[in-house]
Amino acid sequence: MNNKLTHYGIIVFGYLAVLYPLWMRIQTLQWASDATLLPNVFPLFGIGAFALLWLHVISGVFEPWLRKHINFDAFVHRSSVLILICIILHPVLLLATFDFNIKSIALAYNITYIRLGAIGWMLLITYDIGKALKKYHFFTKHWNKILIISNIGFLLTFFHSLHLGTDLQAGPLKILWIFYGITATLAIVYTYGIKKWLHWHYH
Repeated sequence: MNNKLTHYGIIVFGYLAVLYPLWMRIQTLQWASDATLLPNVFPLFGIGAFALLWLHVISGVFEPWLRKHINFDAFVHRSSVLILICIILHPVLLLATFDFNIKSIALAYNITYIRLGAIGWMLLITYDIGKALKKYHFFTKHWNKILIISNIGFLLTFFHSLHLGTDLQAGPLKILWIFYGITATLAIVYTYGIKKWLHWHYH
């Protein structure tokens, strides 16, 4: 009974971690099939990608425990597919909003944080490239480095979103985003630093 409750509790927590910030964004919007549609939609994919990535990072800390209660590999696979879809659609829809005119985007947003997002995107996509090519020895050998690179990309997208997201400048969503950013940073330091040092030190 307790195992079932834990199992469903984890699932509910995962859905809430992603859907709550999306709902907070959606409730502030006015929808119409006009020029406002794309500007309303493209940030949602950025929010969804970031929240899913946060789940990935946090789950790394609790992986041994999570494997006892959920199909951890299925979670990683399915959420990775959703993240890939989101990180592709987010910039594509942004470009479409400005008729693929990069100069217009640079005028509308802080170019420093646009560049930061672009760098973060390139680092994030190394995960999907490495995963697709993992059958090759080079990518298997350097898989842990690929994970570290993609996690650095995730942290860069945190600063990108925090400075450019219109709903992240104040209010509860900003507080939630800062919480996600701080806990993700701590989780990455633990998973790829402290945890590996402890393993090396005691083995």
